[in-house]
Amino acid sequence: MGAPSEFSLPVRVYIEDTDAGGIVYYVNYLKFMERARTEYLRSFGYQHYALAEEDFQFVVHSCEVRYLKPARIDDALHVTAALARIGRAGLDFVQQVRRGGELLCEGRVKVACVRASDLAPRALPSALRSAMQAAS
Repeated sequence: MGAPSEFSLPVRVYIEDTDAGGIVYYVNYLKFMERARTEYLRSFGYQHYALAEEDFQFVVHSCEVRYLKPARIDDALHVTAALARIGRAGLDFVQQVRRGGELLCEGRVKVACVRASDLAPRALPSALRSAMQAAS
């Protein structure tokens, strides 16, 4: 399963993503980043619902976001997700939102792997861990 070390997802800004002035509402950048992490996981052949059936779930532990420039309605964006660290029971991502070559927003997101049944920490699935290590 050859997923890239940095994943890029194209995102179009719709009216639902913006405030009354047509500027992307700050929390929606986190939604864009979530979509990129989800699709990155999918690029390794994993989907959230399938992992949940095996008692795995990913939850955001913490994030740090810097907003540099606004995105606006109808902008074509690229949202990236790159692994900065693969831990025993968690992943650290570095993410960016760009419009063309222009950096609009960047963040670091720490994701924990937990048991879906009780949300206790759980080691990453070994096959997923191996695939991610090979890609990064």
